[in-house]
Amino acid sequence: MTLRRRTLLRASWAVALPTLATMPLLADAATAGKKKPLKLRPAPQAPAFGERADLMQFADQQAAALGYDAQALRNLLAQARVQASVQRLILPGAPGQAKDWGAYRQRFIEPQRLQAGLAFWSANEAELARAEATYGVPAQIIAAIIGVETFYGRIMGGYRVLDALTTLAFDYPSPLPPGARDRSGYFREELRQFLMLARENGLDPLAMKGSYAGAMGWGQFMPGSWRKYAVDFDRDGHIDLINSPVDAIGSVAHFLREHGWKPGMPTHYNVKPPVDTAARAQLLVSDVLPQLDVNQFLAAGADLSIEGLGHVGPLALIELQMGGAAPVYVAGTQNFYTVTRYNQSSYYAMAVIEFASTLASWRQAGQSSAPAPAPAPTPTPAAPASGPASDIRP
Repeated sequence: MTLRRRTLLRASWAVALPTLATMPLLADAATAGKKKPLKLRPAPQAPAFGERADLMQFADQQAAALGYDAQALRNLLAQARVQASVQRLILPGAPGQAKDWGAYRQRFIEPQRLQAGLAFWSANEAELARAEATYGVPAQIIAAIIGVETFYGRIMGGYRVLDALTTLAFDYPSPLPPGARDRSGYFREELRQFLMLARENGLDPLAMKGSYAGAMGWGQFMPGSWRKYAVDFDRDGHIDLINSPVDAIGSVAHFLREHGWKPGMPTHYNVKPPVDTAARAQLLVSDVLPQLDVNQFLAAGADLSIEGLGHVGPLALIELQMGGAAPVYVAGTQNFYTVTRYNQSSYYAMAVIEFASTLASWRQAGQSSAPAPAPAPTPTPAAPASGPASDIRP
């Protein structure tokens, strides 16, 4: 069918349909001008777990340890609802799907988020400085993580945490696609942590919202991390990562310090990887975990920057896929690895690091408006290497 014919057909229907729609009004002039309320069918609600045997067994076994009455915990968990979208989102991308650092970078290092970062830094300047002094983590790194995670509190997730965690703990997707692994045990523990967190803080577990994985608040802390690393940084007597950006600032800094952040150490250095494919593959074996020193990099044929040559401590060769183009590489330090403890992705870590650098530059220049930043020249292109690509999802 030609475009012109399709257009004419649409036009003829546009004339006819209003005529048909007005026929009842013409038949009953007494009701003309009176609109009947539009009846909308409510969206179907996700099914509740109810008194499913495995969930009720969990409640009975865990109630005492979690500080709950067994029947009360049964009643609570029975109200959790299976979330099919959570089951879809938790899985990695399709096998063989090309990763693209350039596209991933553009999702986060863009003017609106940077402008929001400048406003956040200005509003919380004293608290960010205090967190840096207390924990040794630069203010721009703290601000960048909060910006990348939630756009400074604008996007904190709309799933009921109880639904998300119960779904992933008891209805983890099966069968799993190639390369994926069953993480239901991890989420069962996070469900336990969530129930304790709610009880300890007087929170309503049915009201708390978060991401599809159950992460909450300005910094998207999982329940276990909240209980272990969150701090009362605003000194009001309780920890609130959902309503207190100041608590989030201190908690992000504390998390990074506890996971090995080294004050004053760069996150990465420029590097040209070995030309030899086998030598490059050998350097990539440890992924983001720094295990090789400068001499081992040089012996393998890598070309480190002058700053990198002076580094004391282990390094990791980080590969960032660029879709169909050649990958880019950096030599990651302990601090690069520490950022991946927040989200286990080298793409995420690099996005945080480059966002932090750009944000600090904008702030230093006193810019209230700036064009979209050009891709940073830090990573060095090299010939593609064979091997599996890492999951770039944040």
